[in-house]
Amino acid sequence: MDKNNQQKISIIIPLLNEMESIEELNKKIIKVLSFINFDYEIIYIDDGSTDDSYEILKRLKQAHSLRHPPVGEADGRGKITIIHFKKNFGKSIALNIGFQEAKGDLIITMDADLQDDPLEIPNFIKKINKGYDLVSGWKQKRKDGLIKLISSKIFNITVSLLSGIKLHDFNCGFKIYKKEVIKNINVYGELYRFLPVLAYEKGFKVGELKIKHNYRKFGESKYGKFGLRRFKNYLLDPINILFLTKYSKKPAHFFGGIGFLLLFVGLIACLYLSILWISGERPIGNRPLLFLGILLIITGIQLISMGFLGEIITKKNSSKEKIHYIKK
Repeated sequence: MDKNNQQKISIIIPLLNEMESIEELNKKIIKVLSFINFDYEIIYIDDGSTDDSYEILKRLKQAHSLRHPPVGEADGRGKITIIHFKKNFGKSIALNIGFQEAKGDLIITMDADLQDDPLEIPNFIKKINKGYDLVSGWKQKRKDGLIKLISSKIFNITVSLLSGIKLHDFNCGFKIYKKEVIKNINVYGELYRFLPVLAYEKGFKVGELKIKHNYRKFGESKYGKFGLRRFKNYLLDPINILFLTKYSKKPAHFFGGIGFLLLFVGLIACLYLSILWISGERPIGNRPLLFLGILLIITGIQLISMGFLGEIITKKNSSKEKIHYIKK
């Protein structure tokens, strides 16, 4: 392949307290990349680790630089980049920073716990070169606990039904992207789990690749602990998906629809009480239904107003939004 036309690949690895696995992971990745005709960079994002992860990364970077000196300023061959957070900001922020720093034509994300097998990297590259913009891993024979398996199954079925995207493992961190995809997606909060949905909604072609899944070799998951907070997020996922896929461009449809419903119910309640008051049948001043009706009317008006405000903001920002298109 002509050097000037040679593709570059960026591998983004967010990590939190993974000191035991970093060195082995780095060795495996470099071994795989040595057999591929790609310039590469490995971007480690230390998300506020409290163990020796950062020190190990610095040592690996120094040793790697001695073995693989950079060919030129713009050449990513053999490059290791370390991004260190002073505190834990979460996986979405870590990925977003990694996306901003990535210089590759193809970007791979993977976990640092050795459950993602670097030997799958060539398979991801082959798959995305078949015309896809994003390829998500589908872990086969998952080596996770029962609760995590069940919750993940529910999550994937829910996202697939609501988004219309036929993927089996949305939450898999092992993915490959063309650079056009990550330049058009902003990741925050828990949205890293919905990257295929966000890409699909922007018109990118999304695919899937069956991959091997290893047992976790050291400790337990730091990012994926299933607790009350994670359970709450799973319950809110359907709302997130609906808003992302159906109402992100038309917030008035979402807030306005709920607002009009509450306003209508509130008006009906107040109309009913007004009829009772006019007929002189009984006093209504101290009836709970009156307070409920007024509350529903006020809440409905507020939601409708929020919808209109959202429309104004969306319309203003849409003129600044990057539109993905191909010009030949």
